[in-house]
Amino acid sequence: MSIKLQQLTQNVLSSQGKLEADFILRNAQIADVFSLTWQKADIVVKNGMIVALDRTNQFQAKQEEDAAGGYVIPGLIDGHIHIESSMLTPGEFSRVLLPHGITTVVTDPHEIANVAGAEGIQFMLDDAQKADMDIFVMLPSSVPGTQFENAGATLTAKDLAPFLQHEQVRGLAEVMDFPAVLNGQEDMLQKILLSQEANLVIDGHCAGLQSEQITGYRAAGIHTDHECVTAQEAIDRVEQGMYVLIREGSAAKNLRDLLPAVQSHNARRFGFCTDDKYVDELIDEGSINYDIAMAIAEGMQPLQAIQLATVNTAECYRLLDRGVLAPGYKADFVLIDDLSTMQAKAVWKNGQKVAENGEMLTNRQAPVVPAHIYQSVHLPTITKDRLQLAFTKGTKANVMEIVPNQLITNHVIMDVPVKEGVFVPSVEQDLLKLAVIERHHQLHTTGLGIVKGFGLQKGAVATTVAHDSHNALVVGTNDEDMVMALTRIQEIQGGFVIVADGQILAEMPLTIGGLMTDVPAQEAKEQLAGLHSALKTLNPTLDFHFLLTFSFVALPVIPALKLTDTGLFDVTTFQHISVEA
Repeated sequence: MSIKLQQLTQNVLSSQGKLEADFILRNAQIADVFSLTWQKADIVVKNGMIVALDRTNQFQAKQEEDAAGGYVIPGLIDGHIHIESSMLTPGEFSRVLLPHGITTVVTDPHEIANVAGAEGIQFMLDDAQKADMDIFVMLPSSVPGTQFENAGATLTAKDLAPFLQHEQVRGLAEVMDFPAVLNGQEDMLQKILLSQEANLVIDGHCAGLQSEQITGYRAAGIHTDHECVTAQEAIDRVEQGMYVLIREGSAAKNLRDLLPAVQSHNARRFGFCTDDKYVDELIDEGSINYDIAMAIAEGMQPLQAIQLATVNTAECYRLLDRGVLAPGYKADFVLIDDLSTMQAKAVWKNGQKVAENGEMLTNRQAPVVPAHIYQSVHLPTITKDRLQLAFTKGTKANVMEIVPNQLITNHVIMDVPVKEGVFVPSVEQDLLKLAVIERHHQLHTTGLGIVKGFGLQKGAVATTVAHDSHNALVVGTNDEDMVMALTRIQEIQGGFVIVADGQILAEMPLTIGGLMTDVPAQEAKEQLAGLHSALKTLNPTLDFHFLLTFSFVALPVIPALKLTDTGLFDVTTFQHISVEA
């Protein structure tokens, strides 16, 4: 008899009380996410599965625990997150979020894939196997995000095909290159077709798309969108057959604006997701638990919010063995005392208690990283000449204006300071210089631009976290500090560096692909706190998440203006434009 058949037999016998269970959580108020009611029962577990909900106290188990009437909900599921944005490896990321009750995530590793290609995906899959939570992977669809920039790799349908049979792969990740879809570009449609033939899910990325463009996405079989910023956008997508994942991350905060779209008749087509959230906020707030608490505070019924965060997302990604507390489902559940805060008292994964009172009960494992992923930053020698932004016609410029805590930017045409034919940053006008330099293949292409809204009074900030191609990105008030910041980025092989007046104020090395750290989460949090403190020196009135907002100014698939290593890019027309207007 095979092990799986033996376990199935045991589960059936245990469900009938004919075989002792492994574990029982007694006296629980259980969330029924189908009927949206609370049921008082004992949860009976065998071989990591729920085999019965006992209301008559007739089952026995090797171990048991008393929930003392506390609320028990299914393990929470994040429908879309880039683990790399936490700056942690999958195994360390798991140790941060399990104590908050998140037992499953669906991740898109397109950040590391843009740096290290298929080998980056394989690293994430391998490290995820060590995690205590379940980490499912969507294969990156758009590496590079567009053909208008230089990434570290290019992934074709042929490159993705070997991963389709991996048990942790759930489908094709956010299809960002909408012109490739709507114009019927063969390689993109081949990726979609491969996923369809494997009966996998295809994620969308519909930022700024109109209803008729959504129709084109649906005709291609694209299943989800996490880029809605208005309730009407969300309603349009649901009406066209999509699932909408309501996003609340460090930079993009859309939950409050989207909640009015969720009504009793359409609620089953909504879930929650994080997309991008930094390690410090994940430690302090969690992710999907935080979304539920916020939704409840905004007036949503607790069980409705829990339904979005569990069974809805599970069904969206065809994870039909979880998200529900009922016989035949995984024994992933969370004990909560106060629904308004959604703070987890204890968390069980596959019937084993893995976290209690905010602490993991298992041991940490260090990541194993391919050597060359540790050496991914290849910048040229940086000089002030590389950063010169010349004007030949006058002083009028196309300026990128950031929107704090959002991924979108505004396109502003205005007069800017020009001296001897060269742009000069102005602290008074909040007009700073922006540069993106290719760092993967020693192409050394450099894009220059002007940005408004960061409010730096001095200094410069540089990083290799520049979505999605992750070239070196720097913003500054003067060339000298920008050069120093970029030089230091090369020395530490990626991360964040903050400089002012010729001095390095703070840095955070991210040596795994220039995106992730191999240090424990708490140490990473402390390094990040140092960055935030240094940013206050550069901008004493800073009141938004600078680092995450900054890291998206190079993403040429979200309107309106972005900067890549090949120049200033107008996302609305999907073409490069000159800085000089």
